[in-house]
Amino acid sequence: MTTTLPYAVPATAAEPARRPGFWRAPVSAGTFREFGYTLTNLPVAIAGFVFAVTLFSLGAGLAVTLLGIPVYAAMLAGARGLGAVERRRARTRLGLAVGDPAPARTPGEGGAWARAWARLGDAAGWKALLFQVVMFPWRVASFCVAVTLWVTGWVVALFPAYSWVFERYLDWPGYRVYDFTSGGEHHAYYIESPWQVAAVSGLGILLVLLTPPVVRALNGVDRAAVRSLLGR
Repeated sequence: MTTTLPYAVPATAAEPARRPGFWRAPVSAGTFREFGYTLTNLPVAIAGFVFAVTLFSLGAGLAVTLLGIPVYAAMLAGARGLGAVERRRARTRLGLAVGDPAPARTPGEGGAWARAWARLGDAAGWKALLFQVVMFPWRVASFCVAVTLWVTGWVVALFPAYSWVFERYLDWPGYRVYDFTSGGEHHAYYIESPWQVAAVSGLGILLVLLTPPVVRALNGVDRAAVRSLLGR
């Protein structure tokens, strides 16, 4: 006879056993999942932060009346819903094994007001609300870092494929790094020789290879936050 434990984590949510190697990581499916998670973090973080701040401020403004109670109850119920979305994203994109928190306890009698008052003692709801607030600045920063590294790395790595356009269409001998006059002397530097182009491309390849571990490290903060604030 077998029994099912409540709030068990699905088998598909287990941490992946193997990570792609350093050289294969930039084009691996796992890296694209991690990067996709970081990309979608920005709109999700904005929506969660606006939800948390708006309803908390509205409830605080109505705290002098009884209307603040149902507002906070709705806020905590919504925060739980957002927390469920975050756990699902972490399971599918990050392979994070995290269980659902216990359901909120509501009294069987007393009507809507009693249930609203009981909802205010929902610790999981408050933790989910805190998650939306504290993770907002981090997710904005991690989005900017990840996108900058990803785009810069590939643009620089593929430099030999389009380095010819500067001489052909801009009348430059190569890509112009700087060009200015100071103290009556003209200073200019162009990337034009094959060795210079190869060196620039090598720098871009290095950035491409370093981007996956950096993105995973950035998402490590999300993993820790999901476990501590949204897990069981």
